[in-house]
Amino acid sequence: MSRPVALVTGVGRRAGIGASIAVALAADGWDVATSHWGAYDERMPWGSDPDLGEVHAEIADQGARAISIEANLEDPEVPVRLIDDVEADLGAVTALVLSHAESVDSSIRDTTVESFDRHFAVNARASWLLIKEFANRFPGPHGAGRIVALTSDHTAHNLPYGASKGALDRIVIAAARELSDLGVSCNVVNPGPIDTGWMTPDVVDAITGATPLGRLGTGRDIAHVVAFLCSPDGGWVNGQLIHANGGFAGI
Repeated sequence: MSRPVALVTGVGRRAGIGASIAVALAADGWDVATSHWGAYDERMPWGSDPDLGEVHAEIADQGARAISIEANLEDPEVPVRLIDDVEADLGAVTALVLSHAESVDSSIRDTTVESFDRHFAVNARASWLLIKEFANRFPGPHGAGRIVALTSDHTAHNLPYGASKGALDRIVIAAARELSDLGVSCNVVNPGPIDTGWMTPDVVDAITGATPLGRLGTGRDIAHVVAFLCSPDGGWVNGQLIHANGGFAGI
């Protein structure tokens, strides 16, 4: 039997949530296309990941086909080309997982217009364009399609990131209604703080102390939630913003 195809954006580092999601979907029977933008990681403190190939090796170990595509989602022409490339190599996409992000901390008084516009271009506009193109090409059957996006409510001192993620929430929740003729389930997952390489020891201690389960969340924790939402059993969950954060209360 042929495997359905999932596109997972934002799989640029082995430590990232997107990588865990891609591997989990492969284990659940999906062929997986991933996208990343190396220039983003290179300008961030963690830098590029020389071990990214390990992600696709893990996907292949699950018996899945996999491709990795470099995609600058700041460019409004790229979402269509990205889905073109996935279809050409793997076939029609039936699950779209949006885990890409522009994320550079700044506050109300020091955010630049350039940074604000870039965050909205990547986090909101590109997500809308990917959802639009996914819907225009969705092959069916009715009820089989899935859209899952990762969001955040961290806005104070993180203005452009948090505000653009808020826009993403509304786009995806609107899609749950607007794509009802296709039977595509659309949900947003807020994972809370996940240590993908950005946390200092003090931040780790503070977040652990504010989480009732007494530990940090992991990419695998979120991957299990997304894999369920993409599964046949998860199809009745629709139009929801789900907090899967171990009960994290904020700091």
